[in-house]
Amino acid sequence: SVPTGHVGWYILPLALGNLLGPFLLARWFDTIGRRRMIGASYAISGILMLLVALAMHAHMLTAFTQTLGWSAVFFFASAAASSAYLTASELFPLEMRAFAIALFYALGTLFGGAAAPVLFGYLIETGNIDSVVAGYAFAAILMLGASIIAWIFGVDAENKSLEEIAPPLS
Repeated sequence: SVPTGHVGWYILPLALGNLLGPFLLARWFDTIGRRRMIGASYAISGILMLLVALAMHAHMLTAFTQTLGWSAVFFFASAAASSAYLTASELFPLEMRAFAIALFYALGTLFGGAAAPVLFGYLIETGNIDSVVAGYAFAAILMLGASIIAWIFGVDAENKSLEEIAPPLS
């Protein structure tokens, strides 16, 4: 029920959450540890997304409160994703890092930037709120899964040189 001319005012907080998350949390990824911070950030974002889904299912959200919820999700998820891109590329030898960054970024953009909006657009077009809630719950499960993967397979890369993490091939 948001007038078309006002949609940008609801998009702006999402963009701010995307920007402020990595900006304000960055120092802890290299002090507390990337594996722990990526895992915790994805877990927090997944739990927040699940709470937004449950609140939507209970018809408790307004456009404003939904925007606040999404902004909080984006705050943590964006910080986790940004650090994960960098950390994943650092696991490759120097000669392959630029390619690894490009590949991980392209895949993330494909799924998060192209496939997800199409899927959620379809779910919204159904006019069935339960379909949208199911989409949110699925997104929450993906983020919680990313958290578990980060905790199990993540590399403790904080305060280490890139050569310590992955020696060059040459």
